Amino acid sequence: MSTDRAFARYEAVRKSLPKAQFPSNSIEAENLGALAKEFDVFVLDAFGVINVGNTAIPGAPERIAALQAMEKETYVLTNGASFNAAAARAKYTRLGYSFDASRIVASRDVLASHMSDFAPDFKWGFMAFTESKIEELCANPHLLEDDPALYDRVEGFILLSSIGWSRPRQELLVRSLQKNKRPVLVGNPDLVAPLEASLSFEPGFFAHDIADRTGIEPRFFGKPFANAFEEVARRIERDRPGMPGHRIAMVGDTLHTDILGGAAAGFRTVLVTDHGLFKGHEIAPYIAESQIVPDFIVRTT
Repeated sequence: MSTDRAFARYEAVRKSLPKAQFPSNSIEAENLGALAKEFDVFVLDAFGVINVGNTAIPGAPERIAALQAMEKETYVLTNGASFNAAAARAKYTRLGYSFDASRIVASRDVLASHMSDFAPDFKWGFMAFTESKIEELCANPHLLEDDPALYDRVEGFILLSSIGWSRPRQELLVRSLQKNKRPVLVGNPDLVAPLEASLSFEPGFFAHDIADRTGIEPRFFGKPFANAFEEVARRIERDRPGMPGHRIAMVGDTLHTDILGGAAAGFRTVLVTDHGLFKGHEIAPYIAESQIVPDFIVRTT
């Protein structure tokens, strides 16, 4: 997966994403420290902002700690759905960050809060891997692997993680849904995520393929969709009642998730360019083509 291919795919599925208003132009700064006077709250994407794969972005733990020392509120809003917020916090702690557990919002947990829309014994098939603890999410989980009969037996599908997912498994899923349409819930709307040396395919990529080939409209949980931002806004209101949106920064590396979703939620937005989707690329052409304009552009967190 390349940056250009990922961007083109995001543009192709734009009709399914939220709509938002954007500023006429962006202000450039070196890093988040230079924006401390602009904001009281920083909502941070994970991949591309605080980590790349399992590696902390150089200087980011210290910069976030400095913002926290200035009594800036810091939250993590991640589309990583393989694990819950508690497990995410343990990872961030290992990488040198200090985030209160209640200030980490994982898209997996947003999805979990909507599971009551279905019967407790609903039979779900999961795109996930064995360490994802799918039993936390429902009473009747089934890990999708290579048995075609299982795809046909389950009553719906939950897409959590693409680790271990393959083209043959995607074909099994699509063919099963073509025969019998059922609900598809997506715990990670991202198309790609930045790893140390590449971009990975994420559940959102496969979800949009399902939509194109079956006519099913998946339900997405996470950025850029309102459910994720409503949850982080609820926690901000708990911690800083009455905080106006222009004092809240959504910080991310992707135009179509972090920046689009943050703007739709009424926050101002900050695009980080050097570590995520647009690493090594001039950002201006992508902004011009998409017309998704961040309030600020910083080189690094």
